[in-house]
Amino acid sequence: MANTQIINESNFASLTANGVALVDFWAEWCGPCKNMLPVVEEVATTMAGRAVVGKINVEEAPAISAQFGVKNIPAFFVIKDGHVVEQFIGVQDKATLLNAIEKYL
Repeated sequence: MANTQIINESNFASLTANGVALVDFWAEWCGPCKNMLPVVEEVATTMAGRAVVGKINVEEAPAISAQFGVKNIPAFFVIKDGHVVEQFIGVQDKATLLNAIEKYL
């Protein structure tokens, strides 16, 4: 996860307040979440220096998960300047995630 940020309750606000961020809500026990790991890393590599791409473990950051109403994972939120502009639930392809980010750059 070289370009993927680990997001938690202490750094969430600073990583999502300005610019565009893709936030992946996931958990260790979630098979589809594990399948998304290489895709999220590819998106992070492609967006390096242009957008934040990060992962939030729902078990380690329950307050943020509750704030966003995350009930199913993986869940992806595109955040622009601190506001959710798009969201996706379930496995997504790289192109879908990249297109969602690029719309708001």
